[in-house]
Amino acid sequence: MIDEPVTAPVETRRHGLAALGVRQYRWYFGGQLIAQTGTWFQNLAIALLVLQITGSASALAIVTVCQFGPMLLLAPIAGRLADSVRPRSILIATSATLGTITLGLALVVSAEEPSLPLVYGLLLASGVAIAFERVASQAIVFELVGGELLQSGVVLSTVYISAARSIGPALAGVAVIVLGAPACLLINAASYLAVLAALIAIRPRRLHPRPLPEGERPSVIANLRLAARNRPLIVLLAVNAFVAVLAYNFNVTLTAVVSLSFDGDAGALGAAHALNAVGAVVGGVLVAWFVRVRAITIVPALLLFGVVMVANAAAPTLPLFLIAAPLLGIGLGVYQAVINSAAQSVTPAWALGRTMSLLSLGNAGLAPIGAIALGLLIDVTNGQVGLAVGAAACLIAAAAAWPVLRRRKEATA
Repeated sequence: MIDEPVTAPVETRRHGLAALGVRQYRWYFGGQLIAQTGTWFQNLAIALLVLQITGSASALAIVTVCQFGPMLLLAPIAGRLADSVRPRSILIATSATLGTITLGLALVVSAEEPSLPLVYGLLLASGVAIAFERVASQAIVFELVGGELLQSGVVLSTVYISAARSIGPALAGVAVIVLGAPACLLINAASYLAVLAALIAIRPRRLHPRPLPEGERPSVIANLRLAARNRPLIVLLAVNAFVAVLAYNFNVTLTAVVSLSFDGDAGALGAAHALNAVGAVVGGVLVAWFVRVRAITIVPALLLFGVVMVANAAAPTLPLFLIAAPLLGIGLGVYQAVINSAAQSVTPAWALGRTMSLLSLGNAGLAPIGAIALGLLIDVTNGQVGLAVGAAACLIAAAAAWPVLRRRKEATA
């Protein structure tokens, strides 16, 4: 007997956390929360190692290039694959691959004089796996919860990322000081076991099938042509790319502000990321509970993101910067929840993989370009200037998106 797709009880659909009423989604949420938390042990350890060896924000930017550069080339392929193969199968393969690569990183970092080229090479290999993992992790949400609970599932997916950012950096900051970088990498490698366990616990027969298009499934080129005629989606993708390049590289900007501008240690850096992430959890939950996301919702989200970034850039001391960090997190959490939910809301279910690959191409694939540019800028100025540039990008994007999306809303009213 084939099991029917499981949905949440009727009463859980009344609020924005409804997706957690689906057992399959709870398994996925828990596994991803653990894995994302473990990733921050690696991020913090590698960032501090690179800064310790080089003292350069530009060198730190190379870490971002290695991790997300492959997305530029592989995102369309990853999207096509996620629409052809079960995302669950892709995630099992990428989790096993990333865990193995992380073990290799731990071995390299444990050397008396770690080789930066070897570190960069392993990060580049992980970037290939990340290109497929990012797209599949977004495409699987529909299959876990179905169309009715899609917004709840998408928004909660940004919440577990933010929750991990609140837990991971704080624990990692202590772990780097007490245990050292190699131990942090081993912790990250172990976290992938939780993902594998969760994915194995998800029963494929209970996943929601995504409706297929009439006739032959469009090719990548045909799908891009369809996307080009979807004005709200084009605006969201353009905003996503612009903000990603100029405002999204917090691994560079926050690390530079805390470590270079204010001479903070690993604990202070971990606290900054953790406080930022606590705010992001709040922002995501607020969207889940109170906001019905449409494409035009991106405009107030951008305005909020820009304003709180200004507040962080203006903080004159490390204590005040840490006090302002949760505000930046709220802006980030709202923006992430809205951009992801809005993009999926204007996309047919059968094309979610390819559409989300375009979104990942913008927010992750273009991140290396922004990381290099911001790294060079910060080297001649400071991290606060990098945050100010991000704020300006958000406000410009809001001003550009508003008239286009407002005309679209009026045309469909």
